[in-house]
Amino acid sequence: MSGNSKEKVSLNLHDLPRDPGLRTLISKLDPNIQDEVWRAYLQMGPFQPQSHDFPTRLLGEKSRRFVRSWFDNYPDWLEYSIVKEATFCLYCYVFREENGSQGAGPCFTGEGFRNWKKKEMLRQHVGGVNSAHNIARRRCESLMNQKAHGVLTLFNYCLAFRGNNESQSSDNRGNFLELLQFLADHNEEIKGVIFNNAPANLQMTSPDIQKQIVSVCSAKTSRAIIKEISDSLFSVMIDESRDISTKEQMAIVLRYVDKRGHMVERFIGIEHVIDTKAISLKASLNTVFARHGLSMSSMRGQGYDGATYYIHCFAHQLQLAIVSVAKKHQEVNDLFSLVAKVINIVAASSKRYEILKEKHAIAVIEALKTGELKSGQGMNQEITLKRFGYTRWSSRYGTLISIITMFSSIIDVLEIIANDASNSEQRFEANSTLKFMQTFDFVFTLYLMKNILGFANELSQALQRKDQYIVNSMKFVSICKLGLQRMREHGWNSLLSQVSSFCEKHFISVPVMENIVQEITNMHHYRIDLFCAILDIQLQELNSRFNEVNTELLLCLDCLCPKDSFAAFNKEKLLRLAQLYPKYFSQVDLMALDTQLDVYIMDMQSSVEFSELNGIGDLAQKMVETNKHKVFSLVYLLVTLALLLPVATATIERVFSTMNYVKNRLRSRMGDEWLIT
Repeated sequence: MSGNSKEKVSLNLHDLPRDPGLRTLISKLDPNIQDEVWRAYLQMGPFQPQSHDFPTRLLGEKSRRFVRSWFDNYPDWLEYSIVKEATFCLYCYVFREENGSQGAGPCFTGEGFRNWKKKEMLRQHVGGVNSAHNIARRRCESLMNQKAHGVLTLFNYCLAFRGNNESQSSDNRGNFLELLQFLADHNEEIKGVIFNNAPANLQMTSPDIQKQIVSVCSAKTSRAIIKEISDSLFSVMIDESRDISTKEQMAIVLRYVDKRGHMVERFIGIEHVIDTKAISLKASLNTVFARHGLSMSSMRGQGYDGATYYIHCFAHQLQLAIVSVAKKHQEVNDLFSLVAKVINIVAASSKRYEILKEKHAIAVIEALKTGELKSGQGMNQEITLKRFGYTRWSSRYGTLISIITMFSSIIDVLEIIANDASNSEQRFEANSTLKFMQTFDFVFTLYLMKNILGFANELSQALQRKDQYIVNSMKFVSICKLGLQRMREHGWNSLLSQVSSFCEKHFISVPVMENIVQEITNMHHYRIDLFCAILDIQLQELNSRFNEVNTELLLCLDCLCPKDSFAAFNKEKLLRLAQLYPKYFSQVDLMALDTQLDVYIMDMQSSVEFSELNGIGDLAQKMVETNKHKVFSLVYLLVTLALLLPVATATIERVFSTMNYVKNRLRSRMGDEWLIT
């Protein structure tokens, strides 16, 4: 088998080298056999030569060698190469994203890991829930669970099942039939029971059959997820967004701790909802739970009295608090409506968009000549007029930035449309938009919301980081509250200066703040009715979403963190944390937990294997590896409940991004049965 090119080769799975040091990169193999190679290596499992006499190497002042017991610590992925005298990762060999130095970089897939004095690198390679290693692990598990691989491949690559012409004489009958024909050409058993070799009324190729196959694949995948959850506790992340046909769709993700102590987030389905009211979302969620046999009693959320509530992630809560202004303040609502109209008018055709880019390029050149802009590598690159994203509220910040940056060019294009458009309705729309954009009110609200969204966007991005965990999240929320409060108390003069300077540059009239209009001064209107009112709404939303109970919960959670040899441990706060979950901790359990915590902390701080853990996720995995989750069952329950509380919404956002690939402009009439699980 040649590995130096992607030319078609024959494959004998029995000839695959077991030693990881002798293997060829799968990406260099012929694409037609890559799936077989993946499966073959996963079925064989990691290469672990238990009886090998591991050689010693001089590292520093001591001779060290690979320790055989490390295979027991990492039985499902750790491999040893006799040829290279180094260790490798099976999961990362099969599926690994290029994530820079994350997970100890490429040393577990390239030349191998050989620094035997740094055993902690093995744990660091595994990393957190969304590390490169764990992403590869989940992909490997998904690959081994796929039974109808050909059908699932269509979804993985977002390919349409059916073709425009599925007749026998067609050159391309559609992906489903073409894949079926490919299988028949390469497998005599399949060939004997499909197409012309099957009864005319039992060929199993109709559109209805295709939908049933998809439904079966979906059901098997869902059953595997539900089986993995078993009787474990879980939380639910839900969010809604419009699809390409403007239907409101609700995505549902389950978050739970698996039997190995790994935190897992699994997409369970997309459900069409009539509206986005809480009662409608609850009814749809009940339907999904009934369909999959899930119990509400196992779901944990933001209710600490035993009731069931929906989890809203901290990053998502922060974004919702910011966007709520658009719903509660008319001027802000008008701003976003006008900005959407501007984008629709200016970007309505490629011709208009090219004019906008040309105008902006000329404006940049003029600014460089006058010294208003500085030149340099990477500066003044071409920008675009960004649209709002349905699934990402932070996209509004990018849109406002592009409006401010390209303001003069947008005005030029609107003037061209107002004067030259062939349609009178288009001329009127461009004229009315042009007039409102060139007002102090528009510019004032534009800059105010840009500053608010810009501040919140930085915090939201920090909360969405893959390595973020919930104990840190409240710190960011506190920063956001403090920043908005300071903006309210000390930010008025700075904002007014920014707006006035922008208006003067673009010849927009600036009102005299002392003048009286409708019985109040302009200063009162802009500073009190707009500036302070909008910031007050923000602060009220943040305070209501992150109240004293939330704060207390997070302060208690911090005591579980194993960092620095459990330096944050506080028994009283952990007992208080257990009291917030009366459904799982009875009075008898609380008394038992009191004693168990004393034994637990002595054991943890005296155990070398627990001395270098960084997060609660690491703690859960290590407790399962060492069977401490059985010894300290009540403490492990607290750890599990802590891990169920999510921080980021990346999984939900990926669902909506994928939905837009599956149901796109060319397949906008796709029915809900293709999306539902």
